[in-house]
Amino acid sequence: MSDNETADSKTIHSRFAGKVDAVLSALEAEGALPAGSPRENVTVEPPRDASHGDLATNAAMVLARQAKTNPRELAGKIVEKIAADPVVESAEIAGPGFINLRLSDSAWLAELAAVKVLGNDYGRSTLGSGSTVNVEYVSANPTGPMHMGHCRGAVVGDALAALLEFAGHTVVREYYVNDAGGQVDVLARSAHLRYREALGEDIGAIPEGLYPGEYLKPAGEKLARELGDRFAEAPEEEWLQAFRMHAVEAMMELIKADLAMLGIHHDEFASEAALQTARKPEEAEKWLRKHDLVYDGVLEAPKGKTPPEDWEPVELPLFRSTKFGDDQDRPIRKSDGEWTYFGADLAYHMQKAEKVDALINIWGADHTGTVKRIKAAVAALSEGEGKPIPFDIKLVQMVQLMRDGEPVRMSKRSGNFVTLADVVREVGKDVVRFTMLTRKPEAQMEFDFAKVVEASKDNPVFYVQYAHARISSTLRKAAAEDLVPSADRLDLLGAEEIALVRQAAQFPRIVEAAAKAREPHRIAFFLYDLAAELHAFWNLGNDNLEKRFIVAQNRDLTRARLFLAEQIGQVIRNGFSLLGVEAVEEM
Repeated sequence: MSDNETADSKTIHSRFAGKVDAVLSALEAEGALPAGSPRENVTVEPPRDASHGDLATNAAMVLARQAKTNPRELAGKIVEKIAADPVVESAEIAGPGFINLRLSDSAWLAELAAVKVLGNDYGRSTLGSGSTVNVEYVSANPTGPMHMGHCRGAVVGDALAALLEFAGHTVVREYYVNDAGGQVDVLARSAHLRYREALGEDIGAIPEGLYPGEYLKPAGEKLARELGDRFAEAPEEEWLQAFRMHAVEAMMELIKADLAMLGIHHDEFASEAALQTARKPEEAEKWLRKHDLVYDGVLEAPKGKTPPEDWEPVELPLFRSTKFGDDQDRPIRKSDGEWTYFGADLAYHMQKAEKVDALINIWGADHTGTVKRIKAAVAALSEGEGKPIPFDIKLVQMVQLMRDGEPVRMSKRSGNFVTLADVVREVGKDVVRFTMLTRKPEAQMEFDFAKVVEASKDNPVFYVQYAHARISSTLRKAAAEDLVPSADRLDLLGAEEIALVRQAAQFPRIVEAAAKAREPHRIAFFLYDLAAELHAFWNLGNDNLEKRFIVAQNRDLTRARLFLAEQIGQVIRNGFSLLGVEAVEEM
């Protein structure tokens, strides 16, 4: 290989971005481009139509105005220089000034060698430049075990956090514990009922309005052991606060255990109750009033011909949501002075924004109506403090559980939903995680217990895992025959093998694009496409023995193909690691 083809810490797209940058610098030195022409919008990426070449750049389109020329003329100057590169087979001007490049096979083989050099770091990026991003996900109310309604957001958030870290960000994984609302009082009363049951009382049917699930029995038994019977007949005001604390603690232990089954662990658990104790909502309200974003006013009557009989106009502190496109201003406190969810969320986000460079929330689709106003409030708070904070909210649709085409029945343990733990025990963590990322989070999803474990191309989980298992099996078989992967004769690889390398080489670019878009499902889509290429090449060997990875009479070609297989396996593992999925060795 020439100096241009040696494997280093750069991947093919970053290497050619560097080559294009060097050409632009040379044109500046010659006076064809003004010195210091901004290049941040110059891209080097595959063309939309693969028949146009291997890479394309918009450099001439972006910089023609600074050069005071038309894009095609500037493109001609760029092409003249970059075509001299020994690994560029052709450089052509397309349309109004795009430049399409076709690369030699040696360029792709250098990329294959780069995968070997970089190993687990292949695809890792410095895109984030160490900026700190807070990713808040799950944040289920601490009133019971995790259920499948929480699962998709949990997986999307966790995979996004891993993706952002791989792309160079520092990531804080956060869970917001809603432990200050009325639902926690209901939890405490439900725990008290189970406490009395543990003391031997026949509690009968669970009263309506309390949580019926059996998951509270262990909490009740623990409370009975620790507290004895002194609160069995006591009035509520004597035990409610203590039972709130104990019940929330028990439920969070349960939730953490359920999340651990999915391989999910948070860095921080932020308490709404602690937030209010620290008077953070008051601080936020004071700042908003100072900037005329909160005022005392009366909400409009509920829409309809006549207001409900029990409706009374009440003056409340209102956030100016209409200033940011909402249909009405929103209260941050209730009539009894307690904070609304929106008011508490304001303070919570204000606290988060003080510590990081960007915020990302993974919410259920039922929060759609809150997105615009919470983003507006955070923008007002952060900009007012002189530190504008990028804030992105990803909405995740619910998952419909199916078995043999019918909705799955509810769980006895939970009382009214299917628990995450039950699903993971049945099909496994990897199946659950990968399946949750096989569709865009905003799209509806069905999770069919039969289909997610089906051994077919129609099951993405199986299809990608099988690709890695095939590679592992091939490498084991080769080792038994004293055949080891080698890069010594990669020039023996042909067009089909190069096509496989081209597909694998998209991984670093996909990582950066997925990180920028905050879309970890792009990694799952990439892995499926890569698996398809691997299976297609494998199937060539069914009809032609010369196309198999192991060709007994040609050891040099075999060792080159084994090297190819080894690196494709590495790329699959790197992708799986971002999704929190284990790459299996055999199936």
